[in-house]
Amino acid sequence: MQKTRLISESLLRKNFSSIPSPVKPNWLKIRLPSKRILETKKIINRQKLTTVCEEALCPNLNECWSNKHATFMILGNVCTRSCSFCNIQTGKPKNVDEFEPLRVAKAVKNLELSHVVITSVDRDDLPDGGALHFYKTTKMIKELSPNISIEILTPDFKNKKNYLQTISSCEIDVFNHNLETVQNLYKVIRPGASYLNSLSLLESIKNIKQNVLTKSGIMIGLGEKFNEIKKLLKDLRSVNVDFLTIGQYLRPSLKHYPVIKYYNQDYFDTLKEISMEMGFKAVTSTPFARSSYKSENEHEIIKSKINH
Repeated sequence: MQKTRLISESLLRKNFSSIPSPVKPNWLKIRLPSKRILETKKIINRQKLTTVCEEALCPNLNECWSNKHATFMILGNVCTRSCSFCNIQTGKPKNVDEFEPLRVAKAVKNLELSHVVITSVDRDDLPDGGALHFYKTTKMIKELSPNISIEILTPDFKNKKNYLQTISSCEIDVFNHNLETVQNLYKVIRPGASYLNSLSLLESIKNIKQNVLTKSGIMIGLGEKFNEIKKLLKDLRSVNVDFLTIGQYLRPSLKHYPVIKYYNQDYFDTLKEISMEMGFKAVTSTPFARSSYKSENEHEIIKSKINH
């Protein structure tokens, strides 16, 4: 059995390239994209849009795009933060594109989607963190595709004013905000973010929009302890989060935080069992699970339960 390796905090955020990761198991290697994704890519490129699927090097791109599923990333492709696990470019973003909501809505309609996920980079440069752009995008999608279900995966809007009212006005079915990792690792994995602020955001949305399903996701393999994961799960349930995704962290490059351990499916199954016992309505727990992976299935599960 592979032993979990620990990295002292003094090394973190200094020189990740000098810290090796374990050898990636063969079963975790990503398949090359097939020709079946070309139709999806053409529609996305035609509208000059960005997807988190490409920007974050998602391992499920081939599967999802083959089925015309894509997670659209609004507000540009440059993030104002520098999380040590993330492959998205950090820097000074461009001005907000006021025509982007319409282009996203057209792409969604052309793809004939029944469920769509909209996310964004962090925009700490904007007074509302980009909340109004989320509202405009979801509104335009509903105008062109009235019967679609919408999930938004948002930043934390830390230290922003009046964002809550704007986000709460969005006509959505699922509100998603990822904790990403356990509280003890926030300083090195999510610098600039706050574990408690993220929990508060999830709780606030649930209190305001009780009919909206809330969701969060985490990565494992960053050096977190089992008891720390259990605490995180309890914290999410304490604010009535409905859905959960648990996936294996995969290092984008040597400049990023190293993988501390790779876990097999048995470990993910154990975490799913614990999570379901705690009261989550749906849990996706596999090495390749990401925030929006099979999200349309989660919404169908809940609708089915409600109807019965």
